[in-house]
Amino acid sequence: MTWTVDFYEEQEGSAPVEEFLESLPRKHKAKAVAIVKLLEEQGTSLPFPYSSQVRGRLRELRTRFAKDRIRILYFADSRRWFILLHGTIKRSEKLAEADIRMAEERMQKHEQKLKRGKP
Repeated sequence: MTWTVDFYEEQEGSAPVEEFLESLPRKHKAKAVAIVKLLEEQGTSLPFPYSSQVRGRLRELRTRFAKDRIRILYFADSRRWFILLHGTIKRSEKLAEADIRMAEERMQKHEQKLKRGKP
């Protein structure tokens, strides 16, 4: 079964994870896009170390290129779509709390938008 993976969009139409991916060097981007493709193909069966729970419904896609640890925070929305919320290059052992909060805020905004009937 193929899952639907989509980018979270801000009210003005920007897609933060899409912009994050575009900002990465070519080889970094290729690895990050490959892990998103794995999520699309394997869905909730995608194992660690590719996917890991962060907090509650929030999860992270995980990949590495050289010393850079690329993380894409995502969740499954009420339509059973995976929504990519926030991208970052992890610099320390733990994911930064600011990155987690940003993703959680975007998750809440997305769910509110769905409740209003705007996918």
